[in-house]
Amino acid sequence: MLKRLLPLALATFAVGTDGYVIAGLLPSIATDLDVSTPVAGQLVTVFALVLAVSAPVMGAITSGLNRRSALLIALSVFVVGNAITALGTGYGVVMIARVVTAIGAGIITSAASSTAAAIAPAERRGTALAFVLGGLTVATALGLPLGTLIGRTDWHITLWAVAGIGLIAAVGIAVGLPKVTLPAASLTDRLRPLKQGRVLGLLVVTALAFLGAYTLYTYIGPALRETTGGSDSLLTVILLAWGVGTLAGNIAAGRLVDRRNPAHVLTATLIIAVLALALTPVATNALTPALAWAAIWGVTVGVIVVPQQHRLIVLSPAAAPVLLGLNSSAIYLGVALGGGLGGLVQESFAIAPAELGLPAAGVTVLALFHHLATARRRTNHTPTTPAPAPATSEKARG
Repeated sequence: MLKRLLPLALATFAVGTDGYVIAGLLPSIATDLDVSTPVAGQLVTVFALVLAVSAPVMGAITSGLNRRSALLIALSVFVVGNAITALGTGYGVVMIARVVTAIGAGIITSAASSTAAAIAPAERRGTALAFVLGGLTVATALGLPLGTLIGRTDWHITLWAVAGIGLIAAVGIAVGLPKVTLPAASLTDRLRPLKQGRVLGLLVVTALAFLGAYTLYTYIGPALRETTGGSDSLLTVILLAWGVGTLAGNIAAGRLVDRRNPAHVLTATLIIAVLALALTPVATNALTPALAWAAIWGVTVGVIVVPQQHRLIVLSPAAAPVLLGLNSSAIYLGVALGGGLGGLVQESFAIAPAELGLPAAGVTVLALFHHLATARRRTNHTPTTPAPAPATSEKARG
């Protein structure tokens, strides 16, 4: 079982690292491509936006394929996109390459998780999903700081490393994964839950929460330049503290949601996030408080997804795969809008990157208020979305 799941986890690790690592490399990328940091930040914005929009579309287009074929196609696009990014010497070429990469990445996570659920025995399905999606969590904790450290001399090296990880995952999937066939789902089927007010309300909370976080996080390198004195090594240490905090928050969130009301867990998390973001200018004046600040903020980012996923599944257990896919798109939509807002604020209002914590806190307050309004609404009926048909799995010969 582990041999089959490992390349899936490696694929999600590659996607997670690719999505996060550009933020840590922005100063180098901006200098190399001869653009401003806010303009370079739009590489993060466009990647996340394309991923958010293309994921349900490409998922519908490839739904008729067995999951192994879909994953191999997606990983091929992902690897080629990262290779073109690494070879790019101009901003336009790199931007196009990020679009291509995002289209491939949009299929990988959902296809990997659905494959893991299909090939695992029912009693081990939760463990299999946690293992495969753990690639994203590990990417947050380790992929970003390691990628930043590797790329401190040349950011192209990091992109080549990500492409290499994607290639290894593709080989592992081609060799060790059985054919898994899932019922085809049209784009209309995938978007139908958006007509339900409760579902849409929860997805808006997710998008706003990540919009707030990534208004600052997209520009975390420039924001911490004075704190680190321009040292890439110190920046890596702070990013590691953020990543470890995110990992700890993700682990703690599971236990908290099992024991507490998920809505209350999210309320407390968003309040702490608002405080952490608002205190950014003060907390980042020196290295020691910056480390504590990064870890605390990281915990809040790590917690957010779990209660939101839990609340969506409770709304309609039968439609869980579709709802979680939409939640993933909401996350990346928030990331995209956050990068765009952070760049716009810097360009339009001459706000320094280190001061982005304040507008980020303001957006997070909006997320908190919308969450509180959503949590107060009573559900008078259970949304009815048809349950997906069971998957079939057959071992690939040879």
